[in-house]
Amino acid sequence: MTKPPGTEPPTVPEATRTAPAPLRVGVVNAIGEISAAAWDACANPSDDQSPNQEYPFNPFLSHSFLSALEASKSVGGRTGWQVRHVLVKDAGGELLAAAPCYLKSHSRGEYVFDAGWADAYERAGGNYYPKLQVAVPFTPACGRRLLVRPGPRTREVRNALAAGLIELCPLEQASGVHVTFATEPEFRFLGELGFLQRTDQQFHWDNAGYASFDEFLAALAARKRKTIRRERHEALTNGITVHWHTGGDLTEAVWDDFFAFYMETGSRKWGRPYLTRPFFSLVSETMRERILLVMAKRGGRFIAGAINFIGSHALFGRHWGAIEHHPFLHFELCYYQAIDYAIAHKLRRVEAGAQGEHKIARGYMPTTTFSAHYIADPALRRAIADYLLRERAYVAAAGAELAAMGPFRKDFVPEPD
Repeated sequence: MTKPPGTEPPTVPEATRTAPAPLRVGVVNAIGEISAAAWDACANPSDDQSPNQEYPFNPFLSHSFLSALEASKSVGGRTGWQVRHVLVKDAGGELLAAAPCYLKSHSRGEYVFDAGWADAYERAGGNYYPKLQVAVPFTPACGRRLLVRPGPRTREVRNALAAGLIELCPLEQASGVHVTFATEPEFRFLGELGFLQRTDQQFHWDNAGYASFDEFLAALAARKRKTIRRERHEALTNGITVHWHTGGDLTEAVWDDFFAFYMETGSRKWGRPYLTRPFFSLVSETMRERILLVMAKRGGRFIAGAINFIGSHALFGRHWGAIEHHPFLHFELCYYQAIDYAIAHKLRRVEAGAQGEHKIARGYMPTTTFSAHYIADPALRRAIADYLLRERAYVAAAGAELAAMGPFRKDFVPEPD
């Protein structure tokens, strides 16, 4: 009898097991053990001067971003995110691949929710934690997770990296490996190895070659267009002005203001914000040209702000906060200003973070996200596989229904990218 997909355990790829040992798989407990040049050659092998659709520059995968998380103690220590980056090197010690990996003692800060799996497993007498998480901490942004440097041995190296993740589980007594917000090709590759496949929805704004925000509005139904114009107008009443900060504009005083907003809003939303104040200073030192801070000012002081990171193809919206609350100011700073920036800088899309069906009315359309999960215990794996089969069907149906709610004119056909 043929067993349903997902019920068999993942296996180490045959090519990796039988090949001689020209490749070496290892683990480091700090990204500082790897040079920035070596890591970035795997994480972001193309740049703005030679953009590549297969390898778009993703700021969150960079050595600078991940090292700022570690150096600022936003991860490590007692945070429940212990660094276990998995590496593949050749016989000469050259880095060929890496996976940003963390040993987790909880499921916070991931945005792909598995707390229900943990509860069920622990009620049955199992230990769900620790687990291995291949992700960018606190960052629900899509991108590569198996960071294989382009070259003639790409397939062999990718197999070795996947095998290394699987083999790390028993060494760390982990219940599984969770690769979240991966690319669709990675999702399919890991599925072929027996990882369980999970989908979800985010809401992204796609740039159809608009020359201005008004041209984007012209693609919308009249009622939606009118609503957005009203929201933008009302957001900037009461003497509120909006300011873009990037590069040299990102002073410590500006970061102090933004961190106050982040703490105020994050404390109410999550209970304990994840990022420390030093993180913003550290990431600003090395990535200031990759950061867009949108700040609102009233009465001579900043009152709210939203932080974005700039990729080669996309603007990634992350955190927002405010110490004064005004109608539609959140929409203005997080969604409309991001669209303005993407149009002005000819970026292909804006990714505005996790959740938020309210984004659809503002032009952000449902987009499928992908994750892959290796579960070591066969009984738990079977139960989750059955659940995910039904969940994927629901996500697909919900995505189609949400797409039908889009604000665009029925006769609008975006120009090809």
